[in-house]
Amino acid sequence: MAAAVLACASTLAAVMLTCAGALAASTVRPADGPRSAVGARVASARSPCPGESLHPTAANVSAVDAATLCLINRLRNAHGVRSLRANRELRRVAASQVVAMVRRDYFADVRPTGQTPLSLVAITRYPAHAAEFAVGQNIAWGTGSDTTPAHIVEEWMASPPHREIMLSGEYRDAGVAVTPTVPTILGAGGHGATYAIEFGVRHF
Repeated sequence: MAAAVLACASTLAAVMLTCAGALAASTVRPADGPRSAVGARVASARSPCPGESLHPTAANVSAVDAATLCLINRLRNAHGVRSLRANRELRRVAASQVVAMVRRDYFADVRPTGQTPLSLVAITRYPAHAAEFAVGQNIAWGTGSDTTPAHIVEEWMASPPHREIMLSGEYRDAGVAVTPTVPTILGAGGHGATYAIEFGVRHF
């Protein structure tokens, strides 16, 4: 059975943080019922992104990462928002997030250690010399046919808090990471894929 689930901070669906540590999030569950209208909007918002229909494996995660960001930028452009630039530091945080969730067997924005997306980005080079910075994060997991970048982005678009972050004109940079497995706590036997994307902006 295929499944795609979105969450952040346990029951929180999406998270936006500033360097002051403010948190704006809301509880959400993926909407029930058909997604045909959402899918049509996603499809009409972009021309094909290479790799958008890939199912993540150890051999293709780089292509899946790139396809996910491509799809999000197509949607941003369709909504009159500038594209996000791929950022190495944000990608490293995203990669550490998906690895941590699988290894420590949890699914949430905030790690069992209490580390938040903000604190993880703060210790990288990303905010160096910036007067302030802000970050946002979306995470998701899927199984079966629901592991492709196209499906994950469609699910994010169907969730208001995730969509708000993806289409926010505030962010300028992003880093995507996926791992071809899921935390066992999710009951999928480890089969599937876990995604994370970090959004960021620096003000100098």
